[in-house]
Amino acid sequence: MVSRRPKLKKSAQNLNTVLVGDCVEELRKLEDASVDLVFADPPYNLQLDRELLRPNNSRVDGVDDDWDKFPSFEDYDRFCRAWLAQCRRVLKPHGAIWVIGSYHNVFRLGASLQDQGFWLLNDIIWRKVNPMPNFRGRRFTNAHETLIWAARDQKSRYTFNYESMKALNDDLQMRSDWLFPICAGPERLKNKQGKKAHPTQKPQSLLHRIVLATTKPGDVVLDPFFGTGTTGAVAKELGRNWIGIERDKAYAKIATKRIKDVKPLPAPALETQRSKRAEPRVPFGTIIEMGIIEPGTKLFDPRKKFRAEVKADGTLAYKGNQGSIHRLGAQVQGKSACNGWTFWHFETKGKLQPIDNLRDIARDRLGLKTPPSLVAAE
Repeated sequence: MVSRRPKLKKSAQNLNTVLVGDCVEELRKLEDASVDLVFADPPYNLQLDRELLRPNNSRVDGVDDDWDKFPSFEDYDRFCRAWLAQCRRVLKPHGAIWVIGSYHNVFRLGASLQDQGFWLLNDIIWRKVNPMPNFRGRRFTNAHETLIWAARDQKSRYTFNYESMKALNDDLQMRSDWLFPICAGPERLKNKQGKKAHPTQKPQSLLHRIVLATTKPGDVVLDPFFGTGTTGAVAKELGRNWIGIERDKAYAKIATKRIKDVKPLPAPALETQRSKRAEPRVPFGTIIEMGIIEPGTKLFDPRKKFRAEVKADGTLAYKGNQGSIHRLGAQVQGKSACNGWTFWHFETKGKLQPIDNLRDIARDRLGLKTPPSLVAAE
């Protein structure tokens, strides 16, 4: 008997819609290599065996839904391998995935990701400002969840808006521990009975950082466990396309209504700071050949401790030593490596500027980009 693969739905037909059904079955219908990013908030398999009560004997409104229950770890692993395999298939060659979990399941997810061929990039700790207390007093208060960020494979040139994340963090590198409150207050969606519409609704601030950091406007973001649609709401606001998969019709209905009311940000507001690594490469020798800087010009480190001279062949000379901007920069500091573009500075109008600024002038003359405003070299 010949098994037939389900007819693939065209991506354009699925964009910005909620597909109602089993996540694995719906994933199988999506086209190969049609998605830029996956965000997955799968069942945690919490293994709760009884009600959790507060000290006053009131019941804690935890996760006890059938969709979070699995007969065994083997069944849970089998389920995760199935949906992860489909996610990897629908990801573009340079796509990536985020999965979130707790100590109950995240280690199993990590192993499954690696077994499927994903390349792990970071694990992120989401530290909760307002975690639920440990009512039984038998363990530490569980105050965080773990996210795993992984590329489709080791060779994937995944998107990472490094400069934007650094700017978001007051010009400091964004760390792997993130501080956000749990979803509460007006953000927490309620059903007609005034109770939580979904027990594991994630805060928009968390998804905002993930989508902003690892996608570009117009990219397609897939969430195979869509719930009440936080991923879709954030994606729409940030000018990304989205696909949601949700088997519960009630959740899907809430998500659809929620996202319909979201207004996308205007295009200019979506511009992110361009990564230096994404800029067209311009060698230092080209700077000299174009006459932007002349042989004989003196270059300095930021503190003017070292003064090197530019040579016609694109090298620098300092006290009998000669080499590229990177090699000489490392040598004078006694280091094994150095980014010469940011270490060496030229002087203009009494102020030092990194020679990296000169590459912007060269790119502008070569028609490669429009440079930011800067003081031109004299």
